[in-house]
Amino acid sequence: MAYNNLRKFIEALEAAGELRRVKAEVDADLEIAEIADRVSKANGPALLFEKVKGYKHPLLINAFGSYKRMRMALSCGSFDEVAARIEANLKMKPPDTLAGKIRMLFTLKELAGFMPKKVSSGPCQEKVFMDGQLLDRLPILKCWPDDGGPFVTLPCVVTKDPETGLQNLGMYRMQKYDNSSTGMHWQYNKDGTRHFDKYKKLGKRMDVAVALGGPPSVTYAATAPLPPDMDELMFAGFLDSQAVEIVKAKTVDLYVPAEADFVIEGYVDPAEEKVEGPFGDHTGFYSAADKYPVFHVTAVTCRNDAVYPATIVGKPPMEDCYMAKATERLFLPMLKMVVPEIADMELPIEGVFHNCALVSIDKKYPGQAKKVINALWGLGQMASTKFIAVFDKDVDLRDGSTVLWKLLNNTDPKRDLLLSEGPLDALDHSAPHANFGGKMGIDATRKTREEGMGRDWPEEIKMSPAMREQVSFRWKEYGL
Repeated sequence: MAYNNLRKFIEALEAAGELRRVKAEVDADLEIAEIADRVSKANGPALLFEKVKGYKHPLLINAFGSYKRMRMALSCGSFDEVAARIEANLKMKPPDTLAGKIRMLFTLKELAGFMPKKVSSGPCQEKVFMDGQLLDRLPILKCWPDDGGPFVTLPCVVTKDPETGLQNLGMYRMQKYDNSSTGMHWQYNKDGTRHFDKYKKLGKRMDVAVALGGPPSVTYAATAPLPPDMDELMFAGFLDSQAVEIVKAKTVDLYVPAEADFVIEGYVDPAEEKVEGPFGDHTGFYSAADKYPVFHVTAVTCRNDAVYPATIVGKPPMEDCYMAKATERLFLPMLKMVVPEIADMELPIEGVFHNCALVSIDKKYPGQAKKVINALWGLGQMASTKFIAVFDKDVDLRDGSTVLWKLLNNTDPKRDLLLSEGPLDALDHSAPHANFGGKMGIDATRKTREEGMGRDWPEEIKMSPAMREQVSFRWKEYGL
């Protein structure tokens, strides 16, 4: 079932026993974060804080913090179900027969039906504020003691390419400086930065809108690693099998989700930067303070029944890990289209999704594992992966014991390690330079003579199928 606004998602979570209401008054300064951290680490429910000290609006956190809640947010029974839909659309080829062409026409018509739908008004603009309390009306969290200030942690940031007019939806943390300004932490490899650089060259300020809440599919889509100029709102519509309604913002030339709970409108001046951070990040460490663009608020609009959505990141596992796990499964078909020998992929939570990738392949020829490693280092966000280990396709990448056994027993350090340098995630504090450092690829597949194996590869110990069947049949007889 699709949820076209946050209220409906909250109702569904509560009905499913996946949400708890907190009626006690709580503080947005560290207290909510500590509560949420404990609940998240205990695999607990979503939390709706009904009384945040000094604020009128309730606050929702940990709404995506389990596999069940992520499946609910994406309107699916399993992540593989959505991945199969994606794969089916990726594999569409021009058919030869008339019947095939008609079927394809209807499929393309279905996809066109997921494009954002413009409407003249929306609940997100039931209240409009252009002066007085702007950001001060939002219960923006300070999450960790050494954070540079309160941060908006679940923003869907809308920007527009000045050349093509195409909009992008991304998620970049925003440090609140005061009632009417924040930092805009878009990193070097993000679409927001790409748009910003174009405005810089034009010498023009850049309109920005920030949507908070609304359909959970929209919040997820803002985090998804889609190709440049692919509409995240169309992807949200694809997930929900219904178009996302959008409405023109009040003070900027952008369209925003009509069912959002809050929309913060404003602009970024290319000539202005300010120190942002530190910030307790999803790596489990503080990311350092640095200079970033400043976002100036021109208006805040909201629903009459608006709920402020937030998240907290830190030492894994936390809420963002479940969102990233969904991405891992949903985007595997796209990866396979480019590197077809890939059988499966696992991004360990402990590697915080950019430090380590485990990949299994259908190995057909010598050197194929290293070919895959180099291919992945040339692809989008995979380009910043620090460690890539490649296994044979019969290895279950989610069986940590087997993965470690194969890794330690199938590799020769001199022969099977591939050392390189290149772009790394901006949050990798171990890198000698910002966004750049060393990488390692590991070939943990079975080796051939052509790959430098000077002797026969041994057979893996396995019991005969007949004996396994016999023992299984007699198991009760053994009294074990």
